[in-house]
Amino acid sequence: MSNAHNSTACQHLAQVFASDIPLTAAMAVEVRDWDKQCLRLQMPLTENRNHQNSMFGGSLYCAGVLACWGWLHLRLRDAGINTTHIVVQAGQIDYPLPVFADAEVICAAPDAAVWERFFKMYQRHGKARISLTSRILTAEGEDGACFTGQFVLHS
Repeated sequence: MSNAHNSTACQHLAQVFASDIPLTAAMAVEVRDWDKQCLRLQMPLTENRNHQNSMFGGSLYCAGVLACWGWLHLRLRDAGINTTHIVVQAGQIDYPLPVFADAEVICAAPDAAVWERFFKMYQRHGKARISLTSRILTAEGEDGACFTGQFVLHS
């Protein structure tokens, strides 16, 4: 994937977040990278801190959802489907470590077979569900939070 494509995809997703998901502005979420079907967001501590000066659990949850939602949006766009008809149906998060600094949020591609099954289901029925996982990293690169969600795409 070219840097120009990466940059265009990041700018596109940032604009979608700004127009369609206003909470992202208050959280100061930045779209950092879209490369090899891996989405990276950045979330600053300042706008997302809690009373202990660590990242607020609700912000971590939102970041996990946003990374997966953004991944699915960009992956579909790369496949020629530009849609925001994506909703999170269920989500689960674990918080193994506190996050005391700006955080990188990563959503990597699921197994190719998972994607293919999802894509074929959508093409056939106009609706499909996929499970995606994202990680919010501490400054040391360890998992501060791990989110897994079921996302539904509908026409």
